[in-house]
Amino acid sequence: LFQIINHRLYRQTEDQLIFPARNYGIEHFLLNIIDSLPDMEFLINTYDWPQSQPNIPILSFSKSLLSRDTDILYPAWSFWDGGPALGSVYPTGIGRWDIMRQTLNKARQDIPWSKKESRGFFRGSRTSSERDPLVLLSRNHPELLDAQYTKNQAWKSDQDTLGYPPANELKHEAFCKFKYLFNFRGVAASFRLRHLFLCGSLVIHVGSDWIEFFYDRLEPWYHYIPITTDLYDVENILLFAQNNDRLVGKITRQGRDFIWNYLTMENVELYWKELLLEYYKLFGNGKQIVKKSKHVQVHRRAKP
Repeated sequence: LFQIINHRLYRQTEDQLIFPARNYGIEHFLLNIIDSLPDMEFLINTYDWPQSQPNIPILSFSKSLLSRDTDILYPAWSFWDGGPALGSVYPTGIGRWDIMRQTLNKARQDIPWSKKESRGFFRGSRTSSERDPLVLLSRNHPELLDAQYTKNQAWKSDQDTLGYPPANELKHEAFCKFKYLFNFRGVAASFRLRHLFLCGSLVIHVGSDWIEFFYDRLEPWYHYIPITTDLYDVENILLFAQNNDRLVGKITRQGRDFIWNYLTMENVELYWKELLLEYYKLFGNGKQIVKKSKHVQVHRRAKP
């Protein structure tokens, strides 16, 4: 539970936070806009999936369109801090979105569309068996794609990576050498989706149920190519892309330009502001906020 009183931010003490880094990522934006917000209180879920409770409006970073969750979507903490740690390449998390934007934009410029490999690419852990057909196709048809499993916390043996040794983790900019990048959900919506677009590579987005706050602005076959979770058409999609380079190049540019132009840190901050002002109109207008006795004031932290 967050409280805003007289333009000051309050929450539970540090030892009560379930995911401190995720809180820090959220608090960065709240503190940036706090002078524009009225006295109010709201629940923010920092788990990967919705924690719906009857008659309580909860803010979550992701939810499934196939569920009955009524959670309200907010921009994930990982725009600033608390993103997933990936082995030795991102040991403390993927990193700030403003910095990653510049890193991936440079990789896009260094490896333009004409110099990319005309193959699909995926590198990630086996958080879902939905990914298995892609990895198996890669083993049988390496000329079409490079898809390999990496370790995750549950990895115990090569059986957990379909009988092969786990591949090394790679930084996102290494993905940019390939023309076609696959995005899968994990336990919730994938943090990597927005990063893939900035490679200037075609995004092949698997499934459509798990979403973040900006997904509804993305148009299939205009910004990316959609594919069902059973991956039934994956080989045909890759062959289509290879045989229609100009068309998929256009889709690629449209997807990249949308993320680059609109999913900026400034717009993420503005979304937070408008979200909480609308939340206040619906649920907090006229309500007197009394500081919880065990809540402490949140102060700005050093940049990650």
